[in-house]
Amino acid sequence: MQDSQNFDSFYLGSVRRITSYVHAMTGNLGEAEDIAQEAFAKAWQHWGKVSGYADPEAWVRTVAFRIQVSAWRKAKNRFRAQRQHGQPADQPELNPDYVAIVNALRKIPETQRRAITLHYILDLTVEEIAEETGVAIGTVKARLHRGRKTLSSHLTDSGRAVRGFGEEMHNHG
Repeated sequence: MQDSQNFDSFYLGSVRRITSYVHAMTGNLGEAEDIAQEAFAKAWQHWGKVSGYADPEAWVRTVAFRIQVSAWRKAKNRFRAQRQHGQPADQPELNPDYVAIVNALRKIPETQRRAITLHYILDLTVEEIAEETGVAIGTVKARLHRGRKTLSSHLTDSGRAVRGFGEEMHNHG
């Protein structure tokens, strides 16, 4: 219990600084938040050791930096491979309707987006979504209903795109 309280205090006292640091490195707040959370998760996994360091925050910054560098190297290698070899032959062009749906999904609340993608992309039932997300079946139904309604407001050909949503997502190639 004491370790958990110590970690919680450490996290609350340093998460903004670490996130700001990574944000300054990456220029992307969403990416910075993900990297910071991954670094803090590693700190928690090794908290018995990390908590004994003179500056645990420095350890987390170092881990965050390494995560960021690793992601940068992977992206650089992908870019280099694409430049040398072009797009992989098995990568079909994306259907414009699929692109429109994905862009619209980014504009709706995360809970609705998650329910919609689990239902229409992964073909999970309402019951399976409720179990996976830990909410009531009625909540899943409401999220699907609201999500479809909100999604349709972001699509130009809303009626067709929403009715064919599952089909579009499966046939995006």
